[in-house]
Amino acid sequence: MAVDSSVTPVVLALSKSGETTAHQVASLIGAQVHGRKGRVVQADAFFPNALDHARDLFAAGVPIVGVCASGILIRAVAPLLADKHNEPAVVSVSDDGAIVVPLLGGHHGANRLAKRIADGLNATAAVTTAGDVAMGVALDEPPQGFRLANPEHAKPVMMALLNGASAKLSGDAIFDLPNDPDGAVHLNVTTEPVNGSENTLVYHPQKFALGLGCARNTDSAELWSHVEQTLTEAKIAQGSIALVTSIDLKADEPAMNFVAQKLGVPFRLFTASELEAQAPRLANPSEVVFAEVGCHGVSEGAALAAAGADADLVVEKTKTSNCTVAIARSPEPIVNLRGRARGKLSVVGIGPGQASWRTPEVSRLVADAEELVGYGLYIDLLGPLAAGKKRSDFPLGGEEARCRYALEQAALGKNVALVCSGDAGIYAMGALVFELLDRGPDEEGVSDAAHRIEVQCSPGVSALQGAAARAGAPLGHDFCTISLSDLLTPRDDILRRLKAAAEGDFVIAFYNPVSKTRRTLLAEARDILLQHRPSDTPVLLATNLGRPTEHVRYRKLSELEVDEVDMLTVVLVGSSNSRLAELGEGPRMFTPRGYARKIDGDLTDKRDDPYIPEEATS
Repeated sequence: MAVDSSVTPVVLALSKSGETTAHQVASLIGAQVHGRKGRVVQADAFFPNALDHARDLFAAGVPIVGVCASGILIRAVAPLLADKHNEPAVVSVSDDGAIVVPLLGGHHGANRLAKRIADGLNATAAVTTAGDVAMGVALDEPPQGFRLANPEHAKPVMMALLNGASAKLSGDAIFDLPNDPDGAVHLNVTTEPVNGSENTLVYHPQKFALGLGCARNTDSAELWSHVEQTLTEAKIAQGSIALVTSIDLKADEPAMNFVAQKLGVPFRLFTASELEAQAPRLANPSEVVFAEVGCHGVSEGAALAAAGADADLVVEKTKTSNCTVAIARSPEPIVNLRGRARGKLSVVGIGPGQASWRTPEVSRLVADAEELVGYGLYIDLLGPLAAGKKRSDFPLGGEEARCRYALEQAALGKNVALVCSGDAGIYAMGALVFELLDRGPDEEGVSDAAHRIEVQCSPGVSALQGAAARAGAPLGHDFCTISLSDLLTPRDDILRRLKAAAEGDFVIAFYNPVSKTRRTLLAEARDILLQHRPSDTPVLLATNLGRPTEHVRYRKLSELEVDEVDMLTVVLVGSSNSRLAELGEGPRMFTPRGYARKIDGDLTDKRDDPYIPEEATS
């Protein structure tokens, strides 16, 4: 999880006594207030448990400002602490607004955020980071628009300054420090590629826009090599590049996205008409390019459009057989990016709904999204994490419309999350998304622009996994899943698969077991299975998994009744080897894999034995 300083913090109000302060803080930093249900009167969203909600926001990479005791926030995020370089800021504010404490992420925005809040509240910012306390600066947190080339050397340079050394300053004065031409340490602000060291920190002002053009599916190594050569010849540091840019037709060009990732900068796009507006400024306009894409220059035009009206073209278009590169320079660091981003669709499974079963990656993708698309109930289950975001609710039965809408919104350059319950790739929207993208122009597919977006799928806890965990370990050996819905699958195909799974003695999880109008297939499945496994085979019925109304119970296969099952129930039928272990808290279902068997000889000589633990063959 990378820290994103552009993510808007959330202000947590835990009590009536801190509610006024919370709204003052939110107004100062342009944030929402999330309030503790039953204790706070006014908020943008409410949560039932402070520790769970703070943990959920932290896992999603959202900076937190808690108007509460520091200890509450510490207890909430402590289990998630792993890497101080990749964690969002956490700040606590006393209920009366007198004290502001940056708890985590001091050099990743927390100190700056704390000072901003303290100034607005006329409060004290209890900053304890050594550099901030002694000198009022954090050398590893340069101003926006500047990049530190050698952050690994920030600590020894800071220690030298704290121990009395003076600093030689070169280039723009980005820190409020006195300049000593003979200083023992050197803070060098330059656009040129120079090396830093344990006594020299190099900062690059990001004033350059890198414009690219290339043939479709150009080799990434070729384009990157040309970029490197161009930067070297122009004496421009990679860290001085603010963004990579091109025409929107190249949004999905692998080589261009690779270059942006290598440089660690955004990839921004312009339409042909936007690039054509730059035609008077081009050094090498081309009628050939105009005939092909509708503008007289891609790399030069994109670089100039991205760098702004006052920019100069410092590197005219240079070419290889497959690609072009041009560079424009802005008078000031490029902070407010022009153009649009490549659209992104995150296909996420939120599990059964409770935050504790939702993966941190899914939470982060939801937090990053501009718009949430899905069945209304599933978006509701996100609770405060969805607060303040645009949402587009679709009813059950509108699955294709839902996926098509999400794809086309992403095609506009938006970051969209398609929200599914369970795992999005298991009987959910994931497959339909790719089916729409795979359809040809005559098959009611999606727009060309939708084919150029980024699609990311993130795993979720499936109903199958949730049911198995509640049961014990019924999936200890071979298993399969079968949907009993004949809405999209012919009934004969379902019966054929049922018979094959019954003969194969698989543990079977039934999805969509019944509906209001479909009541017979589950009974037929039971009867088919009874022909191949004992009548007392354990069956788990798990309804509303992970929710307050969760209901888990066992039945014998011969006693399975259709009327006890609804669409929110997972039916998990054991194999002929599955059984129940009677424990103090009740029966637990498991399917032995054969570990208890005696295995002679060295395990490494039996890698093909299916009963050897996977750990022994890894």
